[in-house]
Amino acid sequence: MLIVDACILVYVDVDVCVAVLLAVSVSAFVEELDDSFIETRTADDIWLIKFYAPWCSFCKQLDPVWHQVGSELKSLGSPVNVGKSDATASTALAREFRVRGYPAILMWKKGVMYNYSGPRTKDGILDFAHRVGGPLVRSLSSLKLFQHAVSRHDIMVIYVGATSSLKGNFTSAAEELIVYTYFFSASRDVLPKVVSLPSLPAVVLLKDGTFHTYNEEVDGDLKSWINRERFPNFLKIDSYTLYAMGETGKLVLVALVKRGLCEKSQRVKHLVEKVATEHRETYSRSFYFGFMEDSDYIKGLVMDDVIVPSFIVVNLSNDGYFLPPVVTETELHLLDFLDGVLNGSIQAQGGNDITQRIRRLIFDAKTTLQLIQPKVREAPLLACLLAGFLVSLTALFCYLCLRKRPAVYDDDDDNDQDGVLLASSVQRRKKQTDKKSD
Repeated sequence: MLIVDACILVYVDVDVCVAVLLAVSVSAFVEELDDSFIETRTADDIWLIKFYAPWCSFCKQLDPVWHQVGSELKSLGSPVNVGKSDATASTALAREFRVRGYPAILMWKKGVMYNYSGPRTKDGILDFAHRVGGPLVRSLSSLKLFQHAVSRHDIMVIYVGATSSLKGNFTSAAEELIVYTYFFSASRDVLPKVVSLPSLPAVVLLKDGTFHTYNEEVDGDLKSWINRERFPNFLKIDSYTLYAMGETGKLVLVALVKRGLCEKSQRVKHLVEKVATEHRETYSRSFYFGFMEDSDYIKGLVMDDVIVPSFIVVNLSNDGYFLPPVVTETELHLLDFLDGVLNGSIQAQGGNDITQRIRRLIFDAKTTLQLIQPKVREAPLLACLLAGFLVSLTALFCYLCLRKRPAVYDDDDDNDQDGVLLASSVQRRKKQTDKKSD
């Protein structure tokens, strides 16, 4: 009996030791940060930080990925330190990083903060860490380095030439857009001969196996041009990518397909890819093209079931969308659809006005109720409480949207002037009312 007890004791102790070792190894890769971080960090530090809330389920789902990120960056000898912070406890730190939702992923690099808005995957976060944590503009000093970079990156923005005002604009664009893509500098002899450069200095963007040269007269502001062109012309799209595409100002033609790509889905996908490739010169300034295997995001956007496979053009700048007016089966049908979107003959649907926001809130509530419906019979009291909460939330939202609230002005001069104009307008209306009453 004593021997058995001793074995059990040893077994328990081994488990405890393993748990302790795991906890120590994890803490070696990811450091818990609090408000004191504001004072203890140094000017040269680079930190990748996850802000979380203890009750956030998405934060808990991200935990294993976050520890993998910390472990890999540590093993690679990266200068990027990985930390996490409870935003509900370290409120000063969360306020400085302007945390608005959970989990939030940000990098602090030598006094500058960069926000990560991509997919919560290890590869996506690591790519962000390598890109932002490294040099702002990487030098390509040889053809071998250039070929190596091309093999690793789908999108590259390259400055070619000596110091100039264009290089200053290029560096300024890199400071803001490094969160999305890589920036390089090179001499003319490093680039392939097929790259046509009418003059130097120049900015070249590499994507889809081709080079695009920046022309200020045609393309406008350099930063805006890079932002518009920072995605491949055709790609597989998820909800994160689709949202980011909306920030470029372009519309997105999406082929909604089934997972596994049945024959009909394959035809729809290939049709969009063909238009994106063969008509790039005509439509690439206005559209991105891609396909989605998960239609839940689109279903939430249109607030209805969607047919799969099918086509939809999405305008993420205002949550609007366009649907083909006729069955679209051929290339000509799809081109007519795109032309109709551009010339305004096809009416936009959706939007983000107050009516649409209320509809979307109701739709989300109905969707949530449908998801929990199987559990209603098991816990009817909980279901009633949840339903009451949703109704109250909807009523509160409607009240806040429709209530006439007084305008709030900042202390700056422009807002003060607006406040004077508003007061004058109110006084004029009051005088007119008094005259009418007299």
